[in-house]
Amino acid sequence: MRRREFIAGIAAIAGASPLAAQQVGKPVTIGLLGSGSALSQFQMTEAFIRRLRELGWVEGRNLTIEYRWAEGHTERLAALAGELVRLDVDLIITHNTPPTLAAKRATSVIPVVFATAGDAVGSGIVTNLARPEGNVTGLSSLQPETAGKRVELLHEVLLDLRRLAVLTDVGNPFAIRDVGEVKKAAQRLNIEVLVFEVRQDADIGRAFGMFRDQVQALYVLSVPLLFANSESINNLALVAHLDIPVEQPTKFDLVINLGTAKKLGLTIPPTLLARADEVIE
Repeated sequence: MRRREFIAGIAAIAGASPLAAQQVGKPVTIGLLGSGSALSQFQMTEAFIRRLRELGWVEGRNLTIEYRWAEGHTERLAALAGELVRLDVDLIITHNTPPTLAAKRATSVIPVVFATAGDAVGSGIVTNLARPEGNVTGLSSLQPETAGKRVELLHEVLLDLRRLAVLTDVGNPFAIRDVGEVKKAAQRLNIEVLVFEVRQDADIGRAFGMFRDQVQALYVLSVPLLFANSESINNLALVAHLDIPVEQPTKFDLVINLGTAKKLGLTIPPTLLARADEVIE
């Protein structure tokens, strides 16, 4: 399932619960608390709006959306969540673990629906998946649980892989477990892992300067700060000739981009191509 389809599914959840309880024709307000920027989450936002429209909720007619973007800075989320609570929105939509936790801490009354969150129970978002209790629900991804598989796939592409760089944000509780799973898988494959902590945008360029001549591949965690800087990370990775595993939620399609592989000077094994759900020429 692609991220855009995933967000569209969240719109269906939103449309079927708090919004559906509203009287027909009565305007409602959704607070969208984004971990990245409006630009970086444009496709997901468009999918969300499109699905709401299909359910009969149209901005400017019976729906208002209050957007708040953290621009990848986790420390801004508490204040942004507080703004949405003060506006008394009918529903808060989030994506990723930090904004969901921020919304949960900001209100125990307004319903909160998260599009994705890594290890929702372990991160403290809910106490139980079947009976979350409280005002928070959504779709919990299996990012940490499948970290090992992503490392294994990367090793199939680079059979001589011996040193792997990992970009992470230590301020994100989800990232701690994900890095742990990457290290476990790497140890089984005799791969050394070099973890580089990113706390602000400028750290990304410095990290590439430090590891570009030391490692053969790069693993980027799906956390707000890195997600907001995905374009610059991709460009830096192409220059450094590093391969980056693509992370996708819940339905794990194996998508291989041959164009990107060619730019990186990689030859994808026929056995791996045969297993791919989609091959992009």
